[in-house]
Amino acid sequence: MKNDEQLKLKNQLCFSIYASSRAITKIYKPFLNKLNLTYPQYLVMLVLWEENSITLKDLGNKLYLDSGTLTPLLKRLEGLDLISRKRSSEDERLLFVNITEKGKKLKENALDIPICVLQSTNTDIETLKRIKTDIDILLKNLSHQ
Repeated sequence: MKNDEQLKLKNQLCFSIYASSRAITKIYKPFLNKLNLTYPQYLVMLVLWEENSITLKDLGNKLYLDSGTLTPLLKRLEGLDLISRKRSSEDERLLFVNITEKGKKLKENALDIPICVLQSTNTDIETLKRIKTDIDILLKNLSHQ
């Protein structure tokens, strides 16, 4: 006889990750509203605050997003004058995403977000670091499928 315990919602890793992701994104919302950004747009800006310029392909790889998902995000960010997009003069297949001066300045307004989100989780930093490490390992393993 097969055990149906494995089909109970409370035993699903995917549900715990999904529900946690939604809850964390909800915590970010009021902070990101002040920046006029959605959570996916914020992720793009995080990459650009580190890189300044990156190809669309590399950005997609970093964020685990395809170009069809990224393009509307980038158009909106470009409309806000936070980024620019430009084809490479050496290889037209390459599209570079660049941060603008306005995008660089927005970083100052975002500096408090991580600590505010951390405080909102009611969890100590060491526990969160452990969870992140474990999820990063899981993501890496899943990415090689």
